[in-house]
Amino acid sequence: MHIMEGFLPLQWCVFWFALSLPVVAYGAYKMSKMMKANREILPLLAVSGAFIFVLSSLKMPSVTGSCSHPTGTGMGAVLFGPWMTSVMSMIVLIYQAIFIAHGGLTTLGANTFSMGIAGPIVGYLVYKGSMKYGINMYIAVFLAALLADWSTYIVTSIQLALAFPAASGGVLASFEAFLAVFAITQIPLAIVEGAVTALMFKYIVQLRSDVLVKLDVASPSIINKLKEMSA
Repeated sequence: MHIMEGFLPLQWCVFWFALSLPVVAYGAYKMSKMMKANREILPLLAVSGAFIFVLSSLKMPSVTGSCSHPTGTGMGAVLFGPWMTSVMSMIVLIYQAIFIAHGGLTTLGANTFSMGIAGPIVGYLVYKGSMKYGINMYIAVFLAALLADWSTYIVTSIQLALAFPAASGGVLASFEAFLAVFAITQIPLAIVEGAVTALMFKYIVQLRSDVLVKLDVASPSIINKLKEMSA
């Protein structure tokens, strides 16, 4: 999600930076450690970052006058967990703020928290929970990406409501209003994002299933079963 430059009051910019930076720092530590231990993940890490960049750059006008876009963070959350995904998301958001005027540097903390932290945490938990209960991996990936996207916009609505409470009804009324603005376009967009992410995983299973096993994304038995189904 891209809250534009200068839109949030200073105190909220500082608040969201204070929440986001420790998470990103921890993610950078985990990323460095994983890259040193397993160089084979580098291509998949690059693909995940590019996936976030491409999808989150697809700025689509909403019928309500706002804009919506996919987030692309579900893929990274499933493959590398939410902490490393927060690093990829912040890098993408910095690039977008500087070069294509999506979001802003003052709102970077808020945008990172919603798109790079909250959404991926939900997506990661949904995926792990789905796999625990024996749900098909592709469906689990679909649900993870779908709910990571929706969670991002729910958190963004909370961020905007806290900064701009309604004169009548306060934060809750403002939250409902912002959420309604996003929902019209974001609900179908998230469904499409979930399907695209699941399709990406189908190709990863066929081409680099060994990396999925090493990353503990899926067990060898699940991978073999998926390959047999698509054979």
